[in-house]
Amino acid sequence: MKHLRKVFQVLVLLVLLLALASFLISRALRPDYEDSRTLTGLQDSVRVLYGPYGIPHIYGKSEADAFRALGYVHAQDRLWQMELLRRVARGGLSEVFGPDQLSTDRFFLSLGIDESSKAAIATLDRNSQEYRLVAAYLDGVNAFIADGPTPPEFYLTGLDKTPFQFEDVYNTLGYMAFSFAMAHKTDPFLTEVGQRLGPAYLEELLNEDPGATTRIQNYDTRDSATPGFAASSQIRQLLGGLPLPALEGSNSWVVGPAKTKTGKVLFANDPHIGFAQPSVWFEAHLATPAYERYGYHMAGIPFPLLAHNRRNAYGMTMFENDDIDFYRETTDAQDSNRYLRPDGWKTFQRIEKTIKVKGSDPVAFSYRRSDLGPLVNEVIKDLEGGTPVSMSWVYTQGPNQVLQALNGIAHAPALPEFEQAVQKIHAPGLNVMYGDAEGNVAWWAAAKLYRLPDTVSTKLLLDGSKAGEDFERPVPFSENPKAINPPWGYVYSANNQPDSTGAGYIPGYYLPENRARRITALLDSRNDWDREAVQEMMLDNTSSVDPQTASKLAKYLDVKQLSESQVEYVDALNKWQGNYTLESSVALLYHRWIYYFLRDTFADEMGEDGFEAFLGTHLMKRMIAVMAERENSVWWDDINTPETVEDKAVIVGRSFHEAMESVYRDFGKNSEHWQWSKVHELEHKHPIGSMALFRPLFNVGPFPVPGSQEVINNLAFSYDSTGYYPVTSGPSTRRVIDFADIENSMSILPTGQSGNPFSPHYDDQAEMYARGEFRKMMLNTREIEAAALHTLFFIPR
Repeated sequence: MKHLRKVFQVLVLLVLLLALASFLISRALRPDYEDSRTLTGLQDSVRVLYGPYGIPHIYGKSEADAFRALGYVHAQDRLWQMELLRRVARGGLSEVFGPDQLSTDRFFLSLGIDESSKAAIATLDRNSQEYRLVAAYLDGVNAFIADGPTPPEFYLTGLDKTPFQFEDVYNTLGYMAFSFAMAHKTDPFLTEVGQRLGPAYLEELLNEDPGATTRIQNYDTRDSATPGFAASSQIRQLLGGLPLPALEGSNSWVVGPAKTKTGKVLFANDPHIGFAQPSVWFEAHLATPAYERYGYHMAGIPFPLLAHNRRNAYGMTMFENDDIDFYRETTDAQDSNRYLRPDGWKTFQRIEKTIKVKGSDPVAFSYRRSDLGPLVNEVIKDLEGGTPVSMSWVYTQGPNQVLQALNGIAHAPALPEFEQAVQKIHAPGLNVMYGDAEGNVAWWAAAKLYRLPDTVSTKLLLDGSKAGEDFERPVPFSENPKAINPPWGYVYSANNQPDSTGAGYIPGYYLPENRARRITALLDSRNDWDREAVQEMMLDNTSSVDPQTASKLAKYLDVKQLSESQVEYVDALNKWQGNYTLESSVALLYHRWIYYFLRDTFADEMGEDGFEAFLGTHLMKRMIAVMAERENSVWWDDINTPETVEDKAVIVGRSFHEAMESVYRDFGKNSEHWQWSKVHELEHKHPIGSMALFRPLFNVGPFPVPGSQEVINNLAFSYDSTGYYPVTSGPSTRRVIDFADIENSMSILPTGQSGNPFSPHYDDQAEMYARGEFRKMMLNTREIEAAALHTLFFIPR
């Protein structure tokens, strides 16, 4: 008995020691939001007040001092995220995660982002405002790296902290730009459809005419054998394997004075980005005598991409224009290192790179590039040896003034100066949204646009031998889509097709009209909008399109082939209003049906790789409603049954029975057990949380959530054979700015402000977000001081 007592005492002691060690480690590694710090380069002291959610309110005597403090506090909460983001473009992920990331590093190195960053930095004016503020921000980041506690991820990966440079800021912007693009997922796929299956199949997918769909209207009173399925699939896998969130879509609308209860502008924005932990945005409020912004910052970027102050507000959604083109190269039969252009033969440039790999020797690799861009065949393993294909991307072509644009936008006092700054954005394509205290509302499609000859399609591989100086015709910014103070009283964007301009329709990979139709219907329905109503609208879970799609498909079902209970389910689908509540059984059945409908329609012709690539494109989302409407199609026939020619009714009926069987198998025949909440969950995953041991510490969730893909509350997912829909992307923040009561503007983050798992603000907003709640974005200094839980002082060294 005494022996057991001693063993028990030893175990208790060990537990206590372990708990003490854990407490001390967490104390040592967590962010420090109090006390004072000396900071080299400060001209005067800076005060940082932290409120209940860990958002820093930075008060300085000068902008440079405020940005220097911003760099420090940003790094304190997000250094690991900043580290990963700066590594993507320069091929540095293998150094952290090992050889599994080699293919990703090769791909991003070949894009030329790193070289483009160096070229942009070489042209920067060292006396410009943007240069001085970026330099101050980097000083603050590097001060934390030198003096602050090391985030736990660095210990777990064995990675050393190293200083940040200008190049890292540009590389992060470059990764952001590429992650917005869709052409790399779609162009090779469509080309393969045309070559493998023929023009009839391609024509039904391509359909360049936007047709009868909800388009963003323009208004301005001031003027009147080649890579295919394998390429698309592998690029999707490379991007899907990144330990970082992808940038997907977005909503925004700005309601003018004539449509609001107070006669003041209401601004709403919820950019849709892949969910991860930490979440994308870092909130910070900077206030100096000459500058004030409450902004949302990406890791490693000093200027906010979303922001407001008492004078104006701005936000962004993805334009979805086509800014990547693939060119099939004609090579010299006598010298495969030469390629043809209209003015003669040119020589491919050979690029040599070396990638550091964790736990292994460095890996050397090389690839060739033409004057248009890298040869994707030499970067994507599955394409080696095929016809050379160059990838041309607007971001790496010509001058890069994105940093100047972001600085100009952040400092713009009014609409004219704001528009001047927007014009400097060449890529990525962005819908830039604007509203101000003077009653102005505006939207610009910001990008360097160009037109190709009418005889070619930008969504297919182009002929490199014709790509001369006159092949691409630049479109002046004056012809970009836009709307400024339109008579209908609002502007909006839901990543849908803009209306035509003087340059015609702008080619792109736009999302279907679902969200756009719902947004415009709601905005048109009333003229007494207030902040609470806009918040409610941001959480809208109703699809205007999905019930129509279900009813159109149901017309092709033969009720004689259905059981009594299945007929009741069809009736429920016909009566469905498109609501995606947690309890909905119809929502679950609908998406099971749509997956099998797509699979039975397309997979036989496309094959497994092709169908997987198709599911990863915006084209798939657009084709759901199109195929539900289309009576006759070459896609209806199942090529695996040569003795039979299937029609639409066969495909619809087959897919419905498959959907029913899958629901029965997973949830039984009692529809009370079919709940959307059982298949639609949100978990915020950390790169290190993929290891089971660390998942409880680093991952946040899961939470059952309402909503669906392509509703306003766009909690999106990918289709696959499992029939479960874990949320992959959605609102990265929900912001509502009310110019009638600017100090009570509202927002929320998906998890929390900090990326450090030992911070109390790592996940303190996660449950609020899942419940659809908001919290205040404070601007009033007295209120901020009264609510402050911590104060951090920076003093000159």
